[in-house]
Amino acid sequence: MIVKQAEFVKSAVYEKDYPEEIGNIEFAFVGRSNVGKSSLINSITGRNKLARTSKTPGRTQLINYFLINREVFFVDLPGYGFAKVPKAMKAEWGQTMERYLASNRKKLVFVLLDIRRVPSGEDIEMLEWLDHYNVPFKIIFTKMDKVSNNEKFKCLKEIRTKLDFSNEDVFFHSSLKNTGKDKVLEFIGEVLGENKEEETVEIEK
Repeated sequence: MIVKQAEFVKSAVYEKDYPEEIGNIEFAFVGRSNVGKSSLINSITGRNKLARTSKTPGRTQLINYFLINREVFFVDLPGYGFAKVPKAMKAEWGQTMERYLASNRKKLVFVLLDIRRVPSGEDIEMLEWLDHYNVPFKIIFTKMDKVSNNEKFKCLKEIRTKLDFSNEDVFFHSSLKNTGKDKVLEFIGEVLGENKEEETVEIEK
């Protein structure tokens, strides 16, 4: 996939406020506060200021929709985890995310995990939510510029104490160096192609 156009569309909390679907599967990004969701979206779209970034955890509190190439939505979901906010607000963010995951919108979710951190209970809960709602997902390990190659394998070994995965089934990304963005975009392009083929078959039926 080559990103030629990217624009912010709207923010939403409730399903009634989501933008009208445009026929394609949409791609959502979720992860701990400060895991690098906004930075990743900016990196893969090649737009440095498309998604607002902040060093303050919990900056993304709403579901933010971005229209890519006028044909597909990228969706930035609220961060979860160690944001220093009241418990009631955290619970509200959780409900916002769960409403989205439970919605009938056709979606694939990228779960972002910091390569340097063993998945938290909330990370595991998110993966369990996705399984519960039968939402397809892929894991992207972020902040790859923070570890050496040797450290990477050590980190993955520790992460595997909590998660079972194959290196071929996950992505590795650095927003600082933009490494890994091409593989993510290639995968998105493949999924979009498969989605169009499925729709063609349905129409022909």
